[in-house]
Amino acid sequence: MDASLEKMVDPTLAEMGKNLNEAMKMLEDNQRKMEEENEKKYARKDIPGPLQGSGQDMVSILQLVQNLMHGEEEEETSQTYRLQNVGEQGHMALLGHSLAAYISVLDRERLRKLTTRILSDTTLWLCRLFRYENGSAYYHEDDREGLLKICRLVIHTRYEDYTIEGFNVLYSKQPVIYISSAARTGLGQALCNQLGLPLSCMCLVPCNTMFGSQHQMDVALLDRVIKDDVESGKLPLLLVANAGTPGAGHTDKLGRLKELCEQYNMWLHVEGVNLATLALGYVSSSVLAATKCDSMTLTLGSWLGLPAVPAVTLYRHEDPSLSLAAGLTSSQPVEKLRALPLWLSLQYLGHDGIVERIKHASQLSQRLLENLKNLDFIKTSVEDELSSPVVVFKFFQEYSNRDQTSHAAQASTIQHPIISSERHVYDTFNQWLGEQLAQLVPASGVDVVELEDEGTCVRFSPLMTSAVLGTEIQDIDQLVDCLKMKIPVLTSTLQLREEFEQEVRRTPGLLYIEDLSWPGLGVVRYNYHSDEKNNDKQEKELEKINTELLKKLNELESDLTFSLGPEFGGQKNCVYIGMVTEDLDVSELVETIAATGREIEENSRLLENMTEVVRKGIQEAQLQLQKANEERLLEEGLLRQIPVVGSVLNWFSPFQASPKGRTFNLTAGSLESTESMYISKAQGTGTTPPPTPTSSLTKQRLPGQKVFKRSLRSSDALSETSSISHCDDLEKMDQRAPALSPGQEQGPLETQKLEEQKEVAKATTDTEATQSDQPLHDCTEAEEQGSQR
Repeated sequence: MDASLEKMVDPTLAEMGKNLNEAMKMLEDNQRKMEEENEKKYARKDIPGPLQGSGQDMVSILQLVQNLMHGEEEEETSQTYRLQNVGEQGHMALLGHSLAAYISVLDRERLRKLTTRILSDTTLWLCRLFRYENGSAYYHEDDREGLLKICRLVIHTRYEDYTIEGFNVLYSKQPVIYISSAARTGLGQALCNQLGLPLSCMCLVPCNTMFGSQHQMDVALLDRVIKDDVESGKLPLLLVANAGTPGAGHTDKLGRLKELCEQYNMWLHVEGVNLATLALGYVSSSVLAATKCDSMTLTLGSWLGLPAVPAVTLYRHEDPSLSLAAGLTSSQPVEKLRALPLWLSLQYLGHDGIVERIKHASQLSQRLLENLKNLDFIKTSVEDELSSPVVVFKFFQEYSNRDQTSHAAQASTIQHPIISSERHVYDTFNQWLGEQLAQLVPASGVDVVELEDEGTCVRFSPLMTSAVLGTEIQDIDQLVDCLKMKIPVLTSTLQLREEFEQEVRRTPGLLYIEDLSWPGLGVVRYNYHSDEKNNDKQEKELEKINTELLKKLNELESDLTFSLGPEFGGQKNCVYIGMVTEDLDVSELVETIAATGREIEENSRLLENMTEVVRKGIQEAQLQLQKANEERLLEEGLLRQIPVVGSVLNWFSPFQASPKGRTFNLTAGSLESTESMYISKAQGTGTTPPPTPTSSLTKQRLPGQKVFKRSLRSSDALSETSSISHCDDLEKMDQRAPALSPGQEQGPLETQKLEEQKEVAKATTDTEATQSDQPLHDCTEAEEQGSQR
């Protein structure tokens, strides 16, 4: 490319292209010298400073730009951040901005000829490419600006005296702009603010509720609304329709809407992502009707992956003076240079390249839609299964109750409504699913969208993302594979949530916290029972216990995730449990949480008691030592306390006094004298301290098996039967033991035999429990009853 630049006639253009290539290479190569950049500390990079007296070279300036672009992300997230790979066509778009600044310094006549050629070429290409005959084009940076200019054009057209009298002419007949309820959020308010109209001039048209797509504008209702406005003296001005709604990607019935607009002399404006399919060979009839509308807005930057190119609004109007008054055309040649980046990029891609990119995006959506049809628990929401550029899907289970047989029998006759709590749970799960898919397959470009009827869904819109991210068929296959892995986790978690709630509510010491916005098994809190009346101290103790509980649960070798919950909006002093699999033993999990909490509480109370005992012991020791010093003074006499006399007296008549110290016994909680230590020259051992309370749940497991896991469901029945039989044998063995009178004792041989029989029975039971991997609660109770008897 450098050689071709050197062959250019204008050396300035060659130098401009060369500098742009060097600058882009420097900005895109942010992986270079990453380790050195991480070690450097820019103490004042975010603090504005004075302008340096001597200028800086381009390399230093670009280095500063790169540091500002990547410095914060690397420090905050400690992850590698890279620029989007814009490609050669992106370089052409960026070159257009540089050329526009250079061309603007040409003389007026050359500038006029050049801008006229650029504008006419670009408009002709776009009108032919998107089947919009005899159209004009307006190029704008903000995608809403084109619709704003169209509204002004229609106002100038319908109100002849608007140019002279201004807003006074609007009093006689109030203009009304109709927008679908599925349109972009805030579009109507933005138009009213820019046009200086009250919000009463904006009419929000509901979508279908009974027939047709729930994301399409209700044409019959719109007809009635327009009639009512006409009868009340209002002027229907403009209708904004969608060829691909921002949420679900559905297309309004543009043919019927065009007939309605012609009937009431209204302007029809169409926008949406589905307009990109007009460039393909096969176009659905609903989208093809957009070619008959009065204006449409195209966002070519996202469709073709072109950075910093303007959006285009194509329109048909016969009066150039009104177009000039509305701002759709300009007499300034510099304003026409907005089309230069798009003019360069379209020439670089060519007609075939543009069509190929849009066709590739449509193929990606069809590939995903075909795979989603074969997945269970996945519900899709598409307008046309044969050609739908936008695919919206969600995880959904027809029934969440464990009694699936009764629900399956009634499924053909009864449609169960989803209550609000269940809807909230599904929204939470689909939010988690969308975030996981976007994280695992970032090249897919999936995102989460909130729809009014469907709730939270996952959206795949390749026309908006594939050209930028470089999405390929392999990425779609990887997305489907990840979705297949997540569906069993979602179904298992949804089914075990109810069982987890019941187990927690039955377990003393635990409190179930209902948090519908948490994507996981559930939320639990260990209740700390204290007689302390100080609420602040009790709250701190509760926080301490639950924090320690979370730490100990995370130390276990399990596949579960325990956390403190979301950063904002979560409950305090709780343990949040994440997604689970179907082999989770809920009862063991709840018992472990309760036992660990009790262990932490007992240790905490033991430490508090020991602290109090030590404090009192220290005070008592100080009093006894002070008393011993006073007794020693009385025994030695007053003369021995005089410095010189006391030394002489001690020399002639030494005073023999045994050392009297004190030692504190932590086990007994009492002070003891140290005389025995000095006599025996050894420290007494005292009594053995009590053992630290530990959890009694020591379930035996197979080698390599993690906690909270149970074996396959097929072995559950056998395991329970074998466990019960061994427990019955153990009870019978205890019952056969001869009853002894209070004064009678067993002989050593009989006692030894009885203990051996119990140990054999217990070992057999433990072996069976290990093989079946089920907790033997009944067996433990039977053994305790036998020992009590």
